[in-house]
Amino acid sequence: MAGFMGPVDSPAGRRAWLAGLCEDIPRAESKNDLLDMIDSALSVSEPEGSPATLESLSKRYRDQIDNAGGVHDRVQRVAGKGLPDIWVGDTSVLASDAVFAAGRAVLQMAEAFQGGANALLRLADALGEAQRQDAEGRGRMGQAKSTLGGRDGFFDNLHEDDEEEWDRLTARAYASDGINLMHQAAVTAEDAVRVAVRDLNKWAAEARAGKMNTGELTAVDKLMLADTGAANAPTELNEILSSSDLERAGRRMDRLSNADAAAMERMLSQAGSAEERAYLMKALAAGHSVKEIETFQGKINGKDPEWLRRHLTPVVTAEDSMDDEGLAEDGSNNNKDTVLFHDQAWIQGGDGSEGTCVASSTVNARAMLDPIYALDLTGGPSGQEDDPKAFRERLVAEQHRLHEEGDGGDDWTGMGQEGQERIADSTLGSATGDDYRRHDLDNDDERRAVLDDVQRAVAEGRPVPVDVSGDEGAHAMMIIGQEGDMLQIYNPWGTTTWVSEDDFVNGNMGKASNSELNNAYQVYVPE
Repeated sequence: MAGFMGPVDSPAGRRAWLAGLCEDIPRAESKNDLLDMIDSALSVSEPEGSPATLESLSKRYRDQIDNAGGVHDRVQRVAGKGLPDIWVGDTSVLASDAVFAAGRAVLQMAEAFQGGANALLRLADALGEAQRQDAEGRGRMGQAKSTLGGRDGFFDNLHEDDEEEWDRLTARAYASDGINLMHQAAVTAEDAVRVAVRDLNKWAAEARAGKMNTGELTAVDKLMLADTGAANAPTELNEILSSSDLERAGRRMDRLSNADAAAMERMLSQAGSAEERAYLMKALAAGHSVKEIETFQGKINGKDPEWLRRHLTPVVTAEDSMDDEGLAEDGSNNNKDTVLFHDQAWIQGGDGSEGTCVASSTVNARAMLDPIYALDLTGGPSGQEDDPKAFRERLVAEQHRLHEEGDGGDDWTGMGQEGQERIADSTLGSATGDDYRRHDLDNDDERRAVLDDVQRAVAEGRPVPVDVSGDEGAHAMMIIGQEGDMLQIYNPWGTTTWVSEDDFVNGNMGKASNSELNNAYQVYVPE
């Protein structure tokens, strides 16, 4: 590790550099080599940040919790007065529904303040510990340098007497202890920052109504849209509009002509349910024109919320979906939820027999982002069909179309990386406004470095395609969500399951499918 090279000035780079020195220092065979390695270690910057400032910020967040509690009490008093069935907002929202949504929003706000405060306090504690470890390690390095003294000249280096050898070995022991402490400090700091960023991104994404920054809708309308979840499913895990949807929909509303904006507001006010309104806005977020959305509303207007969920939300997350039910014999998670339209799974080839996993996972992810696309598959040209056999035919035809677009193999077998990247850009990018960049990952450090971008994307509701290679070939899947340190995976064999961040970093994505798929990944991250 010595010489002209230096550490990359990033948490991951410093961590990797110190890890290399942890291996090199105990093997140093000369005084000068050991001095070079010590200087190389000391050139790495210490963990940055102020624990005191973070603790102060945490306290400010906690101070807001009581304020949020007071607002919630006032909202509850209004709700308890028995509101009349009056309409409010531009989109004809029942006042009672708006008050209920406001109460839930205040609870979410309090949870966000609590979660943010906890995240900052944990970061402060971890950073303080990392700085203590780093300082102790640097002290050991200083002892090592003091023991060694000055550098040997050319002739000095030709011979080492017993006393010089004793000093070198003693210094090497000090330096070994020191580098291990410095490396542990770098690990502690980087891991703590990653967890804090993940948690703070999550709580920021939970501030949902504020994401729809448009002057075309009232605060009540925005609140209701942000609060609406898919029918008969836990709302917290199944909001129809992700934070990214809300942001894109707000931007698009502000860019509409006066006529189109009036048409959108008219459709929203004529919607038969809060769910219908949310799906109309989701279609706007996915990039559709107002004319296309008018046609879409003609197909879904007045449909009951369960029909809308079945046709427009392919993946519903159950309350118990993250329960740990152990591993099957093939190394995959036992806890899997099948993704169904009636009794037909959203699965490659319609029955799991084909190798169209790239196309199949992309079809499903696009259907999660774009309700018009989902209805084309589930409801057919008229949008009124409710037949699982007809759905299967359309699903397989669309999988085949994307497979061919990506220059997939003959007989519906595998697809190359260029085809995967092209499909991600054209199919998912068109619904999110993103370009997808491929990362080739074959070790823990590379996977750890890209995890931040994966977390950021899924926190905002943007899926991340992953191709996992192993001894038995390769298999594509999709990261579609995150709760805590667990990543939600859609597998084109028709199921969803969860794997931990550690599993992702350590090459254990096979838990989402089977144990042979553990070696290397290609991850396609939206920019």
